[in-house]
Amino acid sequence: MSAPRLEESAELALELSCALGESPVWDARSDELVFVDIPPGDLYRWSPAAARPRRTRLGHSLSAVAPLAPGGYVLATRSGFAVLDERGDLELVAAVESDRPGNLMNDGKCDPRGRFWAGTMSATEEPGAGSLYRLELDGSVARVVEGVTVSNGLGWSGDGKTMYYVDSLARGLDAFDFSMETGDATARRRVVDVPASCGVPDGICVDEQDYIWVALYSGHALHRYSPEGVLDARVELPVALVTSCTFGGPDLRDLYITTGRAPGSDEPLAGSVFCYKAAVPGRPGRECELRVRPPAERTR
Repeated sequence: MSAPRLEESAELALELSCALGESPVWDARSDELVFVDIPPGDLYRWSPAAARPRRTRLGHSLSAVAPLAPGGYVLATRSGFAVLDERGDLELVAAVESDRPGNLMNDGKCDPRGRFWAGTMSATEEPGAGSLYRLELDGSVARVVEGVTVSNGLGWSGDGKTMYYVDSLARGLDAFDFSMETGDATARRRVVDVPASCGVPDGICVDEQDYIWVALYSGHALHRYSPEGVLDARVELPVALVTSCTFGGPDLRDLYITTGRAPGSDEPLAGSVFCYKAAVPGRPGRECELRVRPPAERTR
């Protein structure tokens, strides 16, 4: 692995003690950073102009979130794909792996057409026990990738022709040929092998130059890779469990980074949100275009 051209550090943006902060996304509707804390099932919404975030405690495992075009949010929960509407009502849209009670959902993100993706993993990290799923706009679910151990980060190139994906314990970043029309992901290949000494690849995001930022769990850092897999930059953090990242702010140059706190951690800022001012802006977070039933219809 070549030496990165840039090695800098991120600054504290929001001091928290999340057990496992994850799935950050910038909600352009409200100019807020939205993210989850997985174990307690907390949904956070935070404006950088505010001292503290708003928290919604859903009370069960919540692993990923994205803005929903009609209003509210689409979620990946332990039971499957769900919708949290603007009234605060939670509804399961599609169950996932209800026949596998030892599995749970993990990271997720919207593709360029507004379909929401999230994967699964065994609670004991059993090799190959998980899969990657696509929530279609009509609420049906397609299994796209099988034999996954810890389904994690997702991202797409600017032209929508390449999908990037992390199965964390496979220790690398993979790419697929992607069909915008059908959502099919084919021709999987390895782009980056992440050495164990650098940590475990986790959440990702893609910037305006189609470079991929990879959070390194147990690695104290983010790496920026070219589409060809060349390490271009490294951003250091003062905590080990770096989980995911997303671009936000008025010019999409604020790279927000979520982290986790291990039991007994002696890192005072573990579980907080950090920010790195990037030279290259990112791409806006996408809204889910799921066609959900209106609230009046759901209560019949």
